[in-house]
Amino acid sequence: MGSAGNSRQRQRQRRGQPGAAAAAAVQGRCGRFSMVKMVSHRELIALIVQQLNKFNPENQSLEDFLNESAVIQTLNVTEEKFVLDTLAGCTEYKSILDVVVNAFYVRDGRYCPISERNLYIVICYLATFQLEEIGLQHFSRIVKSLDTAKMQQFLRFFFNDLHLNTWIKDEWSHIYDSVYVKENLIDPLLRWQPKVQQLIEKLTDNLSNRSSTVKTSRVTQPKEFNLTAPKPRAIPPPSPAPLPVLPKRQPVPPSIYKPPKERKQLEEIKTKNIRKAKDLLLEANTNQFRCATIKPEKRENIHDSMESKPVFKAQKIQSKIDNIPIKLNTAAILREGALYQRKLEEELKRVENLQQGAGDSSEFLEWQKQMRGKDLEDQLAEIECRKLQGKLSYEEAVLAHQNVTQENKKKADLLREEKAELMHLCAEKRLQEQKEMKELVEQVMEGHKNVKQVKEKIQEYKQQIVQQVCEESGELLRQALEEQEEKNRKRYELIQQIRALESAPSIRHKFVDLTETGGHGLFGEMSVVELRERLALLKEAQKAAEEEKRDQIIHEKQAKEQLILDKLDQISQFRAELGRAAAFKQEEKKKSQPGERPMKDERILNLQKKIVEKTMERKKQAGLLKISPQKTRIVPSKDSFQWNHWKELEESRERQFRMLQHGFMEREAVQKKELIAAARTGAKACILRSDLK
Repeated sequence: MGSAGNSRQRQRQRRGQPGAAAAAAVQGRCGRFSMVKMVSHRELIALIVQQLNKFNPENQSLEDFLNESAVIQTLNVTEEKFVLDTLAGCTEYKSILDVVVNAFYVRDGRYCPISERNLYIVICYLATFQLEEIGLQHFSRIVKSLDTAKMQQFLRFFFNDLHLNTWIKDEWSHIYDSVYVKENLIDPLLRWQPKVQQLIEKLTDNLSNRSSTVKTSRVTQPKEFNLTAPKPRAIPPPSPAPLPVLPKRQPVPPSIYKPPKERKQLEEIKTKNIRKAKDLLLEANTNQFRCATIKPEKRENIHDSMESKPVFKAQKIQSKIDNIPIKLNTAAILREGALYQRKLEEELKRVENLQQGAGDSSEFLEWQKQMRGKDLEDQLAEIECRKLQGKLSYEEAVLAHQNVTQENKKKADLLREEKAELMHLCAEKRLQEQKEMKELVEQVMEGHKNVKQVKEKIQEYKQQIVQQVCEESGELLRQALEEQEEKNRKRYELIQQIRALESAPSIRHKFVDLTETGGHGLFGEMSVVELRERLALLKEAQKAAEEEKRDQIIHEKQAKEQLILDKLDQISQFRAELGRAAAFKQEEKKKSQPGERPMKDERILNLQKKIVEKTMERKKQAGLLKISPQKTRIVPSKDSFQWNHWKELEESRERQFRMLQHGFMEREAVQKKELIAAARTGAKACILRSDLK
């Protein structure tokens, strides 16, 4: 957020970022100049609210959402621009608008439905950011096209002076800069507040007129139907038989007013089940994990049985490799095809060199095998030397630690002596300081006697300064009043001149001819009609270029699909050959057996002798220092832990050496056989070498 001077311009720029995307979308879709039916303000606002209800900023961007909506494309250019600008502004300034709408729902709009929330957001955005652009007349038409009671209630809440100057300003200042909020948001709203207040009064008058017309409406008076009068029926003669007596009705059974017995039985069963479940839960909590407890007399038997059982040894699981088909994408197919093609070219080049008389590499491979064996022996000897050097460094560290403890004891004795000397010096220094403080107090007491005379002199000096300042301030006030009168006189003259200029008549009507140019003297100057014709030609050329580009893309896509199919055929052939090579390699691996070579080195023997000597020296040094019994117990545990650590390292190194030796022997045997087969078969040897590399 920028400073207060250019904050309005930055607001327009920020508001133009989503609006620019929307305007670009409008410019891309506004190539049609067909006649479209005008839409009312009520329908436009309903369309904007509907799009806001559908839009979800977490799933897609606003530009993609506007491009996908088909309802907006049915509008003309101006209506579409209005809809897109309003949608972009509501999403960009959602945090500001939510503050007002949430407060409205809490205070005055408690009985308003939450489904109309986006309607109030749109009206709040138009009143805050678009009122100067669209004008009060257009805004009043939009408000009057909607529900009068809702708009009157919301505008009365929003354009309240107290609300705008207090909590709305404070809440907006938490989001944006306070200077920017005051100059670009609150001040424009307060400037428009009197005119909007007139609109609110009109809305209230409309509501009162509507209610009065409803009250004074005439009540509909019913009228009788004009029906034909029926003929009078003849009175039948009285019958001699007596009238039948009706049977006495049965009384209502009392069971109707009582609840059924089944309900009472179900409630009793329910209470029994709840009580039973609680008892079971209590029993389970008190007796939990009973099966895992072991009696003390059985623990010894279990321990003996665990010791007598053989140690579990994990076996290696031989997994079978299944040729599962894998679906490749376009990049993987092209990458694998290029790899196989490169390997094939290298192998063909190697075969051509062999045919032209190049030498065989069997001697080189034999020499390479011997050198690798020597490297392995040197590597193992180096590992053993490092291990022994670590042990030797440990023994030396123990000796150094013992020497350091002796030196620390000597230093501690020296520090104690120095501390006693320093304490003696501090005591002497404190006595000297006490004497100096007494002398200073006596001097201060003598100085207090002359304070009254100094205060009187200072007071007189201050009075003189006050008189001088009063005289200077009076002169400055006189000069300021004269300057202000001169400014007011010049301002009054300037106002009179401006009023005289405004009272002069001016021509306000201007006739525009679309076929004429502006007459500015520019090279590319043209009339509006010519501009429209050129735009139409440019759009036709753009459509032709798009069609040509579309055809080119289709041809490139077909060629790419054909290339991918060829690469898939090539990859399938290479994979079949690789499967056969892998089977051949598996058979060779079963035949070969790893071998171990004993290793001995003079450096290792020398290091072992040095370690024995250092241990003997350390024990002698420990005897001289007279180590306590607790420390003698801890040292052997450390030695045993260190020995186990070195033993584990030694075993891991031996396992690594066996694995490396086994791998080198297998690789050399396979390389020999593959070179012989390559000399016989020619181009097929590239597949075997690709697996080995």
